[in-house]
Amino acid sequence: MVWVLSAVVIVIIGAAVMAASGRFGAVPPVVDDRPAPDLPEGDLGPDDLRSARFAVVARGYSMAQVDAMMDRLASQLGQAPAEATDQEQEEEPAEAVEDPGKTR
Repeated sequence: MVWVLSAVVIVIIGAAVMAASGRFGAVPPVVDDRPAPDLPEGDLGPDDLRSARFAVVARGYSMAQVDAMMDRLASQLGQAPAEATDQEQEEEPAEAVEDPGKTR
């Protein structure tokens, strides 16, 4: 009787191991149904950042959503100094013109 019970336990454990390894069929991929932040295309403004909301997951905010926002902001801020430098180079400094009617 003990041998029969041992054999049944071994078969159950073997079936559980095979099921966990996916031998009885593949486990479907995980579906990410969390809402993503609704952000406009192009440059982001201060109001866009204030209104951004991320999905709350078991350990806080969705890391993928926050990382995507940080990458987008980093690239946008990286372009801003280059554009400012280009604009400064295009502008010529205005010469100081003294008003002949003014006295010092």
